[in-house]
Amino acid sequence: MPIPKPEIAVASVILEQLGGRRFLAMTGAKHLLAHPSALSFRLPSNFAKRGINYIRIELNGMDLYDVTCSRVRGMETIHEEKLVDVDCEQLHAVFTDVTGLATSL
Repeated sequence: MPIPKPEIAVASVILEQLGGRRFLAMTGAKHLLAHPSALSFRLPSNFAKRGINYIRIELNGMDLYDVTCSRVRGMETIHEEKLVDVDCEQLHAVFTDVTGLATSL
């Protein structure tokens, strides 16, 4: 069995902490991308509040997450909100507060 690359392992853990496949189904998240210590994905346009359609969740040096929420239109990126030092248990609540999207039934 091949060993997964470290960036894929970190992104997989972040996705599982968000809710895995249920999270993807509830939010419509797509275009998931694994970074060396982060997971980023797109949301459907005009689906989340304030037009947020790009989320990046990055593992920082304190074993907590930095969450960046942005609006991307063509080549323009507008950073709406950046939250630092978010605990894994808070990811659902932070995501819901920033986007207005429920992550579970």
